[in-house]
Amino acid sequence: MTPETRRGAAAHDPRPRHRSLRLRVRSMLEHPTTVWGRRFAIFIQVLIILSLLSISLETLPALPAWVHVVLHLFEWFVLLVFTAEYVLRLWSTAHPLKYAMSFDGLVDLAVIAPFWILGADVREIRGLLLFRLIRVFKLGRYARSLKHFRVAWQLVKDDVFAFAGIVALFIYIAAIGIWQFEHPVQPEKYATVFDALWWAVITLTTVGYGDVYPVTTGGRVFTMVIVLLGLGLVAVPSGLLASAFQEIRRRERERQLRRRQWHTGKPEE
Repeated sequence: MTPETRRGAAAHDPRPRHRSLRLRVRSMLEHPTTVWGRRFAIFIQVLIILSLLSISLETLPALPAWVHVVLHLFEWFVLLVFTAEYVLRLWSTAHPLKYAMSFDGLVDLAVIAPFWILGADVREIRGLLLFRLIRVFKLGRYARSLKHFRVAWQLVKDDVFAFAGIVALFIYIAAIGIWQFEHPVQPEKYATVFDALWWAVITLTTVGYGDVYPVTTGGRVFTMVIVLLGLGLVAVPSGLLASAFQEIRRRERERQLRRRQWHTGKPEE
């Protein structure tokens, strides 16, 4: 094949154009800093917020029939948009399986899969309401502050999981302790350790509903100790997330400083 023939074949080869289209779609979906990416991100954010508001509108009594029709059509429009977005992400990404198994991919799938798999009217199945609420997690991909929260969670999730295991064990020990003190005098409220778990959770989180409370001296002393320990247990995860946010802000400031140095002069070597 002569060079002229190869150039002519390359000009008529649809594959480069196909690859260029995939790259443009991927840029729009994954990079909200571009013009079309920013427009698409804003469109999805508005769509998610309107979708969540429509859930509340459904509960209003005596709505006109045309409002129900509009909400019905809007819900299907949202569902079709999110389905198209999921398909385009699978098609445009370099690693479809990696995206499908990621947190974002699983959230996207959870939003659309129940409705398509069951093949039913999305507004008639009230049990799927929670799946519609999952859409709020999609905001984390487009909202900068929620993205920071996700990054902060990635930094501290191992510590939080380890701490959650300790808290669960401590709640169980607290339930057994209060049952020992209160079961003899309040058998109707502290019938089993599982009944005492309610008291343990409410007390350790310092909520204190007051529906179940100790009346014995030993139970009250034990409760004071649990409440004091609960103050520390609630504060630790908050402190972990606060330090993670501080670290993210520090990195963000460093990136902005390097970007300004690059645009205003020669970057430091």
